[in-house]
Amino acid sequence: MGEISVWSADFLFFSKLPPVDRCQVSYLMQNETNTQILKVGILLSCVTAVISRNQEGPGEMGKAVLIPKDDQEKMKELFKINQFNLMASDLIALNRSLPDVRLEGCKTKVYPDELPNTSVVIVFHNEAWSTLLRTVYSVINRSPHYLLSEVILVDDASERDFLKASLENYVKNLEVPVKIIRMEQRSGLIRARLRGAAASKGKVITFLDAHCECTLGWLEPLLARIKKDRKTVVCPIIDVISDDTFEYMAGSDMTYGGFNWKLNFRWYPVPQREMDRRKGDRTLPVRFGSVEAPWRLQPLILFLVALVMSGWMSLELYFSKGICSAYIYKFNPNVFCSVFWFLFFSFSLPFNYLHLFSPLFLQIRNVETNQCLDNMGRKENEKVGIFNCHGMGGNQVFSFTADKEIRTDDLCLDVSRLNGPLIMLKCHHMRGNQLWEYDAERLTLRHVNSNQCLDEPSEEDKMVPTMKDCSESRSQQWLLRNMTLGD
Repeated sequence: MGEISVWSADFLFFSKLPPVDRCQVSYLMQNETNTQILKVGILLSCVTAVISRNQEGPGEMGKAVLIPKDDQEKMKELFKINQFNLMASDLIALNRSLPDVRLEGCKTKVYPDELPNTSVVIVFHNEAWSTLLRTVYSVINRSPHYLLSEVILVDDASERDFLKASLENYVKNLEVPVKIIRMEQRSGLIRARLRGAAASKGKVITFLDAHCECTLGWLEPLLARIKKDRKTVVCPIIDVISDDTFEYMAGSDMTYGGFNWKLNFRWYPVPQREMDRRKGDRTLPVRFGSVEAPWRLQPLILFLVALVMSGWMSLELYFSKGICSAYIYKFNPNVFCSVFWFLFFSFSLPFNYLHLFSPLFLQIRNVETNQCLDNMGRKENEKVGIFNCHGMGGNQVFSFTADKEIRTDDLCLDVSRLNGPLIMLKCHHMRGNQLWEYDAERLTLRHVNSNQCLDEPSEEDKMVPTMKDCSESRSQQWLLRNMTLGD
């Protein structure tokens, strides 16, 4: 499988205080000054960069980090900055240990010696220090260095000071060349990735998100497939990192990604025909796409591939295959020997194309929490969720139909008793438990049968909206954004 270089150092960056003390400094600022300065103080805590030599610290081996009850309010304040538990992230070492969850057959695979090297392109905008650097360290520590040409960080016009000179000074000391490219203005994921790709020197370009962690043996299988066919676009298995506890949660290796007829991304079980084709060998690939490693491509193909990475994924690759007469084979990460963590499990469609299919696609945003309804990729008879708004469609696309249903794909929001729960069931077009009224002045979504209103999540479950008696509270106010207008 090639040499795996695991590098660590014993130092703290910018502070002799342990990470908890740095966080406490920012909390003192919260109590003594106004909100604006509070945010500056909190951001300063994000440049705590701990490098660990052992596997006994917070979050090691992918374990959950639980914040004490006395610190819950501080944790909630920090959560608002990046919409994940920043306090937990800052307590975790940048080079934390991860479990090896590969199939046994993957661990014993032998790959060619002369694999193409790769440039890893990571785009970020106002990313937290700890998650961004943990991504970089995971790439460096778990990639054979002879295969890693460089890491390119593309800053899409970040506003936070610690992502400027402080970041540049920090990455100079890393073992692998790390280049930082600054976009002159906020340009979005596609332009930023294309800019990084244009500056890359490796034979293969690998695009990663800014809040992910690579595990042992993640890179060699990707490059081996590309060596076999240079027109291949591949992706590794995508598991989940909890936004609340930063716990690693392994996904199923028996699912693959695809689109339904409304062009929403969904996970589907690997069909029997695919298992038959692979003769039961789950280490062999099936078709899919998300985090990609394409060989250096011509500009038009690269642009289309970039669209895929922003959310079109498999769909756009199918289009590009026809437009460019290019044979592009995609692999399901879950039956593929490359393992990879991805923070915040969400996929999306670019909203500027949705008008081709319906004029009524909506993003439903809560005024109090500034979060959006999200089907979380769940199935029938499961609860609808709420998550950080990303503005790109996907699992956050709903429609308010002529029958006054709140619909996601072929499922409707259904309430069968007082106080919920709010379930996604097959739309039956008979109104009843699926009948809703939206008050455009009060911004409320009232469930007619129960006469209760859609409300923010409870403390017991922060990722599921609730049903409560209607009131004038901001937590029951919802903005229905027409996704076709892009406003």
